Amino acid sequence: VLLGEATHGSAEFYRTRAAISKRLIEERGFDAIAVEADWPDALRISRHIAGRSEPTTEAALGDFVRFPRWMWRNTEVRELVEWLHARNAQRAPVDRVGFFGLDLYSLRSSMHAVVDYLSRVDPEAARQARNRYACFDHMAEDPQRYGYSAHFGMKKDCEDEVVRQLLDLSERAMQAVASAGSEHADELFYAQQNARVAQNAEAYYRAMFGGRNESWNLRDTHMADTLDALREHIAARKGRPARIVVWAHNSHIGDARAMEMGWDGQVNLGQLVRERIKDCFLLGFSTHHGTVTAASEWDGPAETKMVRPGMPDSIEALMHQVGMKRFVMPLGRHCGLQEMGAGRLLERAIGVLYLPQSERISHYFEAEVARQFDALLHIDETTALQPLDRESVIAEPQSEETYPTGL
Repeated sequence: VLLGEATHGSAEFYRTRAAISKRLIEERGFDAIAVEADWPDALRISRHIAGRSEPTTEAALGDFVRFPRWMWRNTEVRELVEWLHARNAQRAPVDRVGFFGLDLYSLRSSMHAVVDYLSRVDPEAARQARNRYACFDHMAEDPQRYGYSAHFGMKKDCEDEVVRQLLDLSERAMQAVASAGSEHADELFYAQQNARVAQNAEAYYRAMFGGRNESWNLRDTHMADTLDALREHIAARKGRPARIVVWAHNSHIGDARAMEMGWDGQVNLGQLVRERIKDCFLLGFSTHHGTVTAASEWDGPAETKMVRPGMPDSIEALMHQVGMKRFVMPLGRHCGLQEMGAGRLLERAIGVLYLPQSERISHYFEAEVARQFDALLHIDETTALQPLDRESVIAEPQSEETYPTGL
């Protein structure tokens, strides 16, 4: 089950996804939550809710230091993590729910995690891993700089080294686990996934300076591959097909074939899941107006911003006309959107940045919503997500009258 969001900073989206996830876990036996976050950062939460590490939820959220921190260090996620921890404490290890990241931005921390794991099970392999990852030198701290230098030939790329490390880790670690016992299977899987993140992150940061489609497709394919690997690992432990709930932005979980991005050559997680997994459900989210937590520039402070009412000819404006504060619309060929005059409509996507002054250009794209999702959950008015960090700067909402006109 894939749960979307129309913004990265609306409290109701997080709260509703948490409520749905809890019901899927309790009533349908779901095994894990997989989110649009980095693998090693989310893994710290997974270990915490399994009772293996971190005495507090605050400590478990401690690895989310990269912009935008508020996406996962917020009051709604904290409540969910506390619920998962309390629930897992009452279950046998095999029945505990996990929390995992699907993304690939964690080049440096994933390499460190691989070396740390190998240092415990195979010191010689750890030495080789350090030598291979040394290709990045100090540039692992600034992967975009590495990608720029490698793409334009100012530095040799490290593709061969990260590929060799993934292959070597799989072979050597399998032998170590076979001799140490099956209880180490989870840690082996986590290390292999970190090696896979390092490999794909290296390729992603090089692709950033080429065409946009290449880097986007690499990232979403990585998320789909990670989901597949997670499904296989859980199924092997459970002895049955895995059940996973996924949290990601609408732009990732709505089928790209029904969106402007897909018509321009991009694929996404939702499309790949539909192509690979027969038994899946894609739930999109929308909002018409309210407030949102977002930044005005990359690495900028979190701000509370007023969300402008949905534009005419948008799915948000159409849902607003229904006149209900909150409802779910089943989608598909016979959902009734055609009768409402809704074929190809504008759809809003607010990510970690929100630029209302250029909203049409910055945040809207065309989509056929009836094919994009299996259902759409509309919350007409939403409120800004509350970050945990006191140092986050939260500005007062901007009055509607101060917006520029004619844009």
